[in-house]
Amino acid sequence: MIDLIKRRRSIRKYTPEPVTEAEVRQLLEAAMAAPSANNRQPWHFVVVRDQETKTLLAKTHRWSGMIAQAALAIAVCGERSRSRHWVADTSAATENLLLAATTLGLGAVWIGIHPESGREGYVREALGIPEGIGVLCLIAVGRPAEHKPPRENYNATRIHRDRW
Repeated sequence: MIDLIKRRRSIRKYTPEPVTEAEVRQLLEAAMAAPSANNRQPWHFVVVRDQETKTLLAKTHRWSGMIAQAALAIAVCGERSRSRHWVADTSAATENLLLAATTLGLGAVWIGIHPESGREGYVREALGIPEGIGVLCLIAVGRPAEHKPPRENYNATRIHRDRW
């Protein structure tokens, strides 16, 4: 498991090969297995395969362009009225999804949307997401066309024992 966590990298280049519906199901099952405050499970996911919509989402901000080339994009959303912890819960779901993508040999990258209201509004309009639903992030998913070595970010200066 530790090796899997270190192998999870932000992949922004993809081959044209598709991602199967069975793989999408596995990604979403992993996402929905995440912990959630009071088990409220406020998450919703919008899976986007349509090229025109992916091209529109690629214009969300200057770091979202890779969505146009990905096999699909997933908008990770949270129902604000269901849980005041929707951001934490959907973040845990997002990380589970990213780890599952690595396990399946897929490439994926977390594209931040929340808390920028302009970005949330843009994605909400593009995908028909109702008011009251927060948009945490977009995830571009595809077959990787780049390889990155496992991440080694351990930094002992960031660790405090018993007190700061």
